[in-house]
Amino acid sequence: MPASLRVFPIANDADMAAAQALREQVFVLEQGVPAALERDALDAQCRHVLAVEADGTAVGTGRLTPDGRIGRLAVRADRRGRGIGDALLRTLLEMAQAEGLTRTHLHAQLHAMDLYARHGFVTDGPPVFEAGIEHRAMHRHAQAAFAVEDLAAAVAASVTVILSARRGLWLRSHDLDPGLYDHPEVLRALQQFATAGRGGIARILLQDAAALRTGPPPLVALAQRLPSAFAIREVDTAPDRSFAGAWLVNDAGGFVVRPLAHRIQGEAATTLPGRARRVVQAFETVWERSRPATELRALGL
Repeated sequence: MPASLRVFPIANDADMAAAQALREQVFVLEQGVPAALERDALDAQCRHVLAVEADGTAVGTGRLTPDGRIGRLAVRADRRGRGIGDALLRTLLEMAQAEGLTRTHLHAQLHAMDLYARHGFVTDGPPVFEAGIEHRAMHRHAQAAFAVEDLAAAVAASVTVILSARRGLWLRSHDLDPGLYDHPEVLRALQQFATAGRGGIARILLQDAAALRTGPPPLVALAQRLPSAFAIREVDTAPDRSFAGAWLVNDAGGFVVRPLAHRIQGEAATTLPGRARRVVQAFETVWERSRPATELRALGL
């Protein structure tokens, strides 16, 4: 975020007019949303934020509805890619927290999904169309875990845990969970983490590396291409081999935990740092007494 940028709640008509002008430029003129849909009856009930530069130029806006829906997030075209969207979203989430809203939700345009995932939002359900534009519903539970019931939910939660990581990911799996860690969206998120330039490392702890000798899964192939961002080991004691579950955890309070690795059901969170730290501590204890996955040497790892 530019040092000169200010993001604040709108409290007067002049700032509201600046926000509406930005929204008209982005949604009506750029994206073709009908003006009658862009401004709705909810505007009067919402909390709005504005991002301005040092000279007072308005460059971004967004709103929060009374029930916790974030929307109308807009950034001027010539200011995109500078962290303004992140700054707006952080401010809206702080407002939601101050108002006691533990669950926030939104409909994200496809190109903006990664922005929301970085802040802990998880995709929920099939695509929806608003004003002729494809969106995906996303939700965020503040300081709470939520159930993972099927593969689609596991993929969505895993993508968010990966994209919201800062510099650390810890993954414990029996066999890299075919269907999950070879899913295109999960692999894309892992590649984005590995190439973000933050020095991030994903530690992968396998229960049975021998199960991978028939051919490198896509995640192993990715680790082979980006060895500085991945470390792979295998458990090396009988008690550790008897572990039945599977974990994915990051350094930002996010995790997906499954008590039985052969089942996809479990629970996840994106904003529970205390519990995430405990999972990491348990992982690191096993990691220290694990061994290099020599079965993967033939694959170049």
